[in-house]
Amino acid sequence: MHALVIDDSSAMKRILSRILKGIGFEISEASDGQEALACLEQLRKPDLVRVDWNMPKMNGFEFVRSVRSNPAYDNVRLMMVTTEITMGQVSKALEAGANEYVMKPFTKDVILEKLKLIGFHES
Repeated sequence: MHALVIDDSSAMKRILSRILKGIGFEISEASDGQEALACLEQLRKPDLVRVDWNMPKMNGFEFVRSVRSNPAYDNVRLMMVTTEITMGQVSKALEAGANEYVMKPFTKDVILEKLKLIGFHES
């Protein structure tokens, strides 16, 4: 399994990458939505993209909309992880095509539970 972790915070990338590696994912990383789109084109299609909302250049919402507009990525599962906690923001992300939404701060158990909800299980 392969995951792309997108976040402008190197600490957050490190934390999420460690959790995902722990359950068997290979990891690629990007610091914003534009860099992540380039990664999608260069890498094999990831099984999971974990994306932050607030980033420079292209935010996570714009990234989700862009990915969902390309049928080649229909099977890629998108998990938004962010400090955006209003129900309006959650709804907006899900309507744009995010499969799941995690609010910061979070625990490893919350991430693992959300992964199970979208079809991933610990290996």
